[in-house]
Amino acid sequence: MNKIRFDGDTYDPKHDLVRLTGQIQRVFETMKDGKWYTLDEIHKATNDPHASISAQLRNLRKERFGSHVIEKRCKGNRSNGLWEYSMEI
Repeated sequence: MNKIRFDGDTYDPKHDLVRLTGQIQRVFETMKDGKWYTLDEIHKATNDPHASISAQLRNLRKERFGSHVIEKRCKGNRSNGLWEYSMEI
């Protein structure tokens, strides 16, 4: 994550840069062990909102955030819709 550069229609660095930088760093620190985590487990580790965690997992896949490989798999019965994520190290 050499170059932190967020974007989006509602992004305003004055209001969002510090918050989003903290979020992506906390998610990265949680995921860097290569273990599998649900969004709720990441939330418990970071205290960040589930939607923000999901957005930061997508960001970590982007080139400007390191092109990390984030794997996704179903946890338990597929019809429950519970997913877990792992970051390749």
